[in-house]
Amino acid sequence: MLAAFRAFAKSWVAAVLMGVLIFAFAVWGIRKDVFTGHVSDSVISAGSRTVTSAQFKHEFDSQKTRFEQQVGQPIPTEMAVANGLDRQVLEGMANQEAFYELLRKMGVQPSDKLEVAEIQKIPAFFDQVSGRFDKAAYQQRLQENGLSVPVFEQMIHDDIAAQHLVIGIAGGLVVPRAYTAMAAVYGLENRDVALMVVGPQSVPPPAMPTDAQLNGFLKDNAAQLLRPEFRALSLVRFSPEAVAVAATPIDPAELQKRYNFRKDTLSKPETRTLDQVPAKDQATAVQIAARLAKGESPSAVAKAFGVEAISYADKPQSAIPDHKLAVAAFQLKSGQTAPVQGDLGLAVVRVDAVTPGHVVTLEEIRPALEAEIRKDAASSKIDAMTQAYDDAHAKGATLPEAAQKAGVAVIVIPPVAKQGLDQQGKPVAGLSQKIMDTAFSLPAGGESELVDAGNGEYFALRVDKVIAPAIPQLADIKPQLTREWLRRDLLTRLKAKAEELAARVKKGESLEAVAASAGLKVIPISGLNRQTASQNQAISQEILAGAFNGKPGDVFTATDPRVGFVVGKIQAIRPGDPAMLARAAEETRGQMSTAYVREMQSGAEGAARREIKVKIDPERARTALGLEPATPGKPAGKSSDLAK
Repeated sequence: MLAAFRAFAKSWVAAVLMGVLIFAFAVWGIRKDVFTGHVSDSVISAGSRTVTSAQFKHEFDSQKTRFEQQVGQPIPTEMAVANGLDRQVLEGMANQEAFYELLRKMGVQPSDKLEVAEIQKIPAFFDQVSGRFDKAAYQQRLQENGLSVPVFEQMIHDDIAAQHLVIGIAGGLVVPRAYTAMAAVYGLENRDVALMVVGPQSVPPPAMPTDAQLNGFLKDNAAQLLRPEFRALSLVRFSPEAVAVAATPIDPAELQKRYNFRKDTLSKPETRTLDQVPAKDQATAVQIAARLAKGESPSAVAKAFGVEAISYADKPQSAIPDHKLAVAAFQLKSGQTAPVQGDLGLAVVRVDAVTPGHVVTLEEIRPALEAEIRKDAASSKIDAMTQAYDDAHAKGATLPEAAQKAGVAVIVIPPVAKQGLDQQGKPVAGLSQKIMDTAFSLPAGGESELVDAGNGEYFALRVDKVIAPAIPQLADIKPQLTREWLRRDLLTRLKAKAEELAARVKKGESLEAVAASAGLKVIPISGLNRQTASQNQAISQEILAGAFNGKPGDVFTATDPRVGFVVGKIQAIRPGDPAMLARAAEETRGQMSTAYVREMQSGAEGAARREIKVKIDPERARTALGLEPATPGKPAGKSSDLAK
């Protein structure tokens, strides 16, 4: 179907139809509700601004992906929602929309020219041959990332507006030295602690669990052990990489044609720095030329004759409006002065500097042009293959049959989860999010149409089998479950032992005496401070929290991933070195000033949320994520303010 649409779009019928539509719109206008209707799709509304279901889902998916990368495993949407990620995203987006709406009301609006300039600086949107902004690449990159041009440009607009406000309010802001001095005293405070290590040898080893215990453990942790839905797929890909055009000979005529077309754009023209002083007649021109030749300032000479000098700094010939004068000026050498009769009148020209141009040669850009030609050849071949596939599929051929007609192989994908992981939890290479979204939108046995995957690639797939979410059987995961059961049982025993020993220390026994009675060692650590403590890889974050959250004599217990548990005692607290305190106070002023500005912006967002009436539709948000309403029978469309 997709290939058919592409073919139709190139036909004369489509051209005529578009002409009729354009004429009709020009005569009668375009009614907004013809396309949008009256049904709102807003998840969040803040004054004139709205967040659609698609925008909310895009942000939700982005944050969920970041969490998945942090934990190293997929997170089902249901679990993310159960842990409040949807509410977190809603609140964050609501605060931002209120802030941007308040900026609009305040009149903080960057110009279109500034927005365009910022977009054109982004390297991802550059043409690979010219190294300049390319509109087609711009639209393609946005499509690959699930963004439309209006949405992205609104994001750029909002970012610039926020920057303008922050710079206007906080420009030159530096926090007082007293702030950084207090932070330095806090950060460089030294603490001495002693740690008694309670390792696995401190307690009897746990006994092997029975099947009954493991089944109970399995039941108690069913939510964490639930395997996601898996789908086995048949995939057909039409990609430039899969089309064998790398060894195809390059047509010299085509190469020369593209070089001729690109040469002027890629070449650097000769530029000149020159001054132009108008003259009313030839005699005046001779006098002006003589004075300029002596090195007098063009502006002073021009003023003496009642005219204004025109200066061009490092400009190409095309930048000079008077064509005849420009031609003559670019024939002079650096330092030469001469009267010139131009199209716009007589003038004296002095050339101050000449920067030679460079005409790009075919050999210089041959690799890029050849890559472009091969890319276009691959694109043409893909068009033909997708057309053949689409024609066969439209006539009733199955995916394998249509693939055979198109001359492309069918890739068999073993059961895979929506996050692209196999049943062992390992990523399956070559599966994009768009492929997975398409696969999980079809029923068992369903076949997709051709889908545009971006970058000139298309695919179609069939869902061969659906494996429903299920809790694994004990026999399938018994070794892993046994290891986890033993680990948790050991940690429970170690925690109880550590708390028992800590209680003795709290009652007055010395840490050393308690350790000796249990056959354990005491490790003294001195000079811990908050700025350098995290660099000590031998001390866990939980130990650091215990060491820095108490006073001298306090006893604490903490886990240590390497050894199990520790019992710690704060031995002493000492101020940092005065010289280091002074240096740290000065060095951190910039960092603290930046943090203060961020706090100001956060406060501004909170104020905007109180000022702007924000409406949030949690049920529509759940629907956007493919979930049932949280309140049975309550349809999407009922807005509320979660901040209330």
